[in-house]
Amino acid sequence: MPTETETTPVIEDETKSKADLDSGFLVICWNDPVNLMEYVTHVFQVVFGWTKQKAEEHMLQVHQKGKSVLMRETMERAEHYVHQLQRYSLHATMERDR
Repeated sequence: MPTETETTPVIEDETKSKADLDSGFLVICWNDPVNLMEYVTHVFQVVFGWTKQKAEEHMLQVHQKGKSVLMRETMERAEHYVHQLQRYSLHATMERDR
């Protein structure tokens, strides 16, 4: 006689918010031959509210390595920051974090 087997339902983990799941976009600033290092530092302080020290660390990455990943955000917030940086004539892009 066949026996019935019980199956346990799969319960999705709902503890993560949509913002947590969508926080996979990197805001990147690229080096350019136009903007002065002091100016880039200033822009990072204005746009992100960073201390001068943190802004300088990222500016030096841009200057020495060609780019700096400034932050990881949702798509909408990453777009916002990229547009802010571009308004200050910085070369900024965003890409999905892998």
